[in-house]
Formats: sequence, structure tokens, C-alpha cells
Amino acid sequence: MTGTAIGIDDLPVRDELRGKSPYGAPQLDVPVQLNTNENPYPLPEPLVRRIAERVAEAARTLNRYPDRDAVELRTELAKYLTRTGKHPVGMENVWAANGSNEVLQQLLQTFGGPGRTAIGFEPSYSMHSLIARGTGTGWISGPRNEDFRLDVEAAARAIAEHAPDVVFITSPNNPTGTAVDAGTVLALYEAAQEAKPSLVVVDEAYVEFSHRDSLLPLIEGRPNLVISRTMSKAFGAAGLRLGYLAAHPAVVDAVQLVRLPYHLSAVTQATALAALEHTDTLLGYVEQLKAERDRLVAELRAIGYEVTDSDANFVQFGTFADAHTAWQQILAHGVLVRDNGVPGRLRVTAGTPAENDAFLEAVRALKKEQQA
Repeated sequence: MTGTAIGIDDLPVRDELRGKSPYGAPQLDVPVQLNTNENPYPLPEPLVRRIAERVAEAARTLNRYPDRDAVELRTELAKYLTRTGKHPVGMENVWAANGSNEVLQQLLQTFGGPGRTAIGFEPSYSMHSLIARGTGTGWISGPRNEDFRLDVEAAARAIAEHAPDVVFITSPNNPTGTAVDAGTVLALYEAAQEAKPSLVVVDEAYVEFSHRDSLLPLIEGRPNLVISRTMSKAFGAAGLRLGYLAAHPAVVDAVQLVRLPYHLSAVTQATALAALEHTDTLLGYVEQLKAERDRLVAELRAIGYEVTDSDANFVQFGTFADAHTAWQQILAHGVLVRDNGVPGRLRVTAGTPAENDAFLEAVRALKKEQQA
């Protein structure tokens, strides 16, 4: 199509979208890519074969719509949560969608929207604010301490002041890696119920990598508390796009008011079910990554960097006078990390031992350059 160049702002888009940029990390072809918190281990061959079998079965009925409510998948996810989260949940407590981002989008479509607000404590996962904007939900940036942990009293005051309709608590937090204890969640949940009441969403995308237990048991007796999860990280299935939540059955019923019909394809459901059959093997990779994450923390500190305690599969480190320049200098060594815009700091994903060695070699060289 030819003619006068037209940009987004020349179209009749919503005012709050003008001048904004889409979410996304740089996709560069370099030897070591440690910038998107992916699991570096390919799926094991027995699982690949099982996926092929499951998908072949699903392919025979692709002329029909998939199970609209994903009952089998939700049942198996509930079993996984019950076994690993130390709290019994059933299929009626679980909902699944195309990645945890769609889960969060459905929650904001249901409980947020025009005339309503959501609060998150930043720096945190930037998609929370982006999805809020995309659903017409007002966004409030709440405070964190200088060590990137939540100040319970300050956070509770912000909730009381703004009375948001949705509260986001991220544990472990992206990009900092910090986790939140149960007492903090309970205090903020109570503050949110007194202020509105409002929905509290605990984003546990990285919880399998944490030193702490899941906060899943807290949903008991708290109908406005939601736990959000993903299969992208611990299950090594970023390309699958499967997220899920655990909550009171009424929340599950509510999000179905906004979900698109047949939103989870038969192929997606089949692949996720195959992955759940191999949970123990996949969680074995998680243990390896936890050990590598802890090695990165120790080595970075030994080199002389300031490192934020991490409960995720990534590590935030610094400090740099110019983080973006430091990012470019590390990239010059063939290693791609993430510049999240946190002043003076960068984030690196825990990779394979060889990838982590290459990263450590790059940051040692950078430290020498800084000290020269």
C-alpha cells in the first residue's frame, strides 16, 4: 500500500495510547541471550514425543471447537498446585488462558476498566501498567524501599489513600527478584478490603525458583485474593503461552464473563497436558537453575557488584553510572542482558553453566574497565 506516510498518532486511537511504545525486550542474534528470563533448557525428548502424541490426538478433531472450559487441563493444573503449593485446590478454583498476561488482562477487564484504578509497587513487572492502560484502567504507581522491598506501612497508606479496585503484589518481583512474605500480603489484603474492598492479585510467575513457599494457602477464606501463575518459566514452555490463576470459584466464574469463546486452542491444551505429565523432570531443571542463580549472586558480589537478593531465575545487579552504556559494553562481549530502566542496574537471567560463565567473564572485564 502506497501513499502519504501514516503513523499511529494519525489514526483515531484512544488518547491514553498516543505516544506509547509496545512491550518488548531487544531480540538480538548474539551467542549468549540472558535477557528475557527464559528457561535455557530445551524440553526433554520424552516430553517432546509425548507432546507430538497429544497434539496428533487433538488434530483428529480440529474441525470441532476445543473444550471451551478446558476442564481436563484445569483439573491437572489444580493437582499440580495442590502438590507443590501445599494447599488443596480443585478444578473450580483454577482458570487458564494464553499466558499469564491474558490472565491478568481478563482480571482487569472484569474488575478494572474505565472509571476504575489499579495499583502496583514499582519497579515491578511493566506489563501490569500496560495491561491496565489497555483495558482503560487507571494506573497508580505505589512505593518501594531503596532495597526494592515493599514497605508494608507505606504500601497500606497508598492503598488507603487511593482505594484502588485492583492491587498487584509481585512475588518474586520482576525485575528485582525480591519476594514477599505472607504477613505482608495479609496486611495489604486487609488494607484493600477496608479501602474498597478490592481484588488483590499476587503474581507468582517465578515462584518455583523462590527460597519461599507459594502464597497459595492464603486464598482460603479470602474471595478477593488471586494467585497468578505461568508455565513459561519453571516448565520451560515460554513458546506455549499458558498461564493460569487460583482463586475462589466466584472469581473463576467472573473472568468467564470477559473471556473470548474457545480462547485456548486444542493444541495449546494438549501441549500443556503433556508438560504436566513430566512435572518432576521439569522441576529438576528448576533446581539446577536455582543453584546457578545463587552462583551468579555470589560471583557478582565477589567481583564487586551490588546485587539484589533474588528469589527468581534472574539477578538484578549494579550499580552503574550509566546502566545503558554498561548494557552495551556487556553486549560487546556477546552477552545480552536486560536494561529495565531501573536507575544504575541491569538484570541477567540465570542460564546454563556455560552461558553464566560467559556472562561472568564479560562483567569481570567490565569491572576492570571501570576501575582502570
